Amino acid sequence: MNTFGSRRPRFIGGLLVTALLAASCAWQGEGKGAGGTAAPDGPRNEYKIGMIGREGGDGGGPVKGGTLTMSAYSEEGLLDPADAIVAGSTGGIELAAVYDVLMRYDTASGRLEPQLAKDLKVSEDGRSWTLTLRDGVTFSDGKPLDAQAVKWSIDRYVKNGGDEAALWKANVTATETPDDGTVVFRLAKKWPTFGYVLAGGAGMIVARSAEKGGKFTPVGAGAFTFGSYKPQEETVLEAREDYWDGRPNLDRVRVVYVNDPNAALDALKSRRTQAAFFRDPVITQEALDGGFHGFYNLVALGNVGVINSAPGRPGADARVRRAMFHAIKPEVIYQRAYPGTTSLASNEIFPRFSTWHTGTPPLAYDPEKARRLLKEAKAGGYDGKVSWLDGQDPASRTTALAVKAMLENVGFDVELDLVRSIADQTAKVAVRKSYDIAGWGMSWREAGPFGRMYATLHTKGNARFGMPASPEMSGLIEELQSAETPEAERAVMGRIQRRWNEDVPALVFGPQPELLAWQKEVRGVIGTVNAMVLLDDAWIAR
Repeated sequence: MNTFGSRRPRFIGGLLVTALLAASCAWQGEGKGAGGTAAPDGPRNEYKIGMIGREGGDGGGPVKGGTLTMSAYSEEGLLDPADAIVAGSTGGIELAAVYDVLMRYDTASGRLEPQLAKDLKVSEDGRSWTLTLRDGVTFSDGKPLDAQAVKWSIDRYVKNGGDEAALWKANVTATETPDDGTVVFRLAKKWPTFGYVLAGGAGMIVARSAEKGGKFTPVGAGAFTFGSYKPQEETVLEAREDYWDGRPNLDRVRVVYVNDPNAALDALKSRRTQAAFFRDPVITQEALDGGFHGFYNLVALGNVGVINSAPGRPGADARVRRAMFHAIKPEVIYQRAYPGTTSLASNEIFPRFSTWHTGTPPLAYDPEKARRLLKEAKAGGYDGKVSWLDGQDPASRTTALAVKAMLENVGFDVELDLVRSIADQTAKVAVRKSYDIAGWGMSWREAGPFGRMYATLHTKGNARFGMPASPEMSGLIEELQSAETPEAERAVMGRIQRRWNEDVPALVFGPQPELLAWQKEVRGVIGTVNAMVLLDDAWIAR
């Protein structure tokens, strides 16, 4: 795959990712577990973060035309980056296709690269970042994507409470537009990894015309335009003739919504679709064993039980939170819900696969300690009742039953609340916060994890959803923000693990694999942050 092409110059401007896992990842299925011993069936497929399979355009040049049909993991619907958790599993691929991104992350080089932007440079004091825009870039409505448009879109993102809006508000003191091609971001403090924010939702630039008439319509500067949306069925994106980097090879992208990952895999195997996004460990392994190519990610804290610490909830008591953590053995959950993948199980925030792994021990599985803590809480008036919110798909149901059994083993009284869809689950956790514990993904991804850590654990983060956040944890996250070397970052990560052991904002089961798998005929897909890909150079071989 030609990552940059003659029209997309390589960016070298000082944003080297700190020793990111561009090559191999430590998980080898059941082959090597935490103890480093081989399972009876021997090692399975080795995983790596980044592209799996063909990375070049061998077999001839790009073919023009055709429709890429992709099964999504979840239904985004509105396609508004200010109203979404911007990731590959939650509509980020479609969002990037419509809006493009100012910056993107290259997994092979471990660098941020310009996309809509031409350049991004930091000042000597580390508190000012200058973004230079490409000449001639327009939105699909014909209006120029200039500095004022970038400022308007980012201001809108922050005002409307985008996923990283709180992070932006707390750290960016001013956004200046000295001329049409330049945007300057003034920061409250040094932030060496600031550029990652521009590779996510804030870097997806929305045109002013998207809000004309009081009803939001997706209008961006991406390679595709919004065609149609049928709830619970499909979203269709159409190729844009005047895209700044040339008309995309594909005529359209069709995103279909399939609730069952097994059905999505069957559709891929039968070639009814050309691509599909998976987060189920068993399905992911089956897709890789089946020889599909794709873009792979392994996400720390991808499989957790978030704890609501609001007053009146069981999780308001730290003893209850710690008791729940000590009661859970992650291996049991993977054994039952995801057979054959128990080497994924880990109660560390950054397991051994991660470049951010420090070796700082997490709270241990200790049912006796859990019983003692729960007894103390009950002596203080707690009745032992707690509810677990999760989905109705087989893996979620099995996880819920396993959690229930282990919590009840130490004295909790657990009620299950199993909802029909991811949308229902999201509404209860993220909108209404009407839960005690919930199956969830905090998703601390390898590339630039600071932003997501801030959103989920800082006292000012807007993605905590009721989880406890202490001043001590907030201080550590701010220290991480200013760290300038990999060694300094890892040192802070170790202290964040120790603080996690005190605060216990969530029950940790293990990382989550994310795979956008595609047929071998699909070429030219470019990966970026948060398990998202760019499709402007994608094509389908005949």
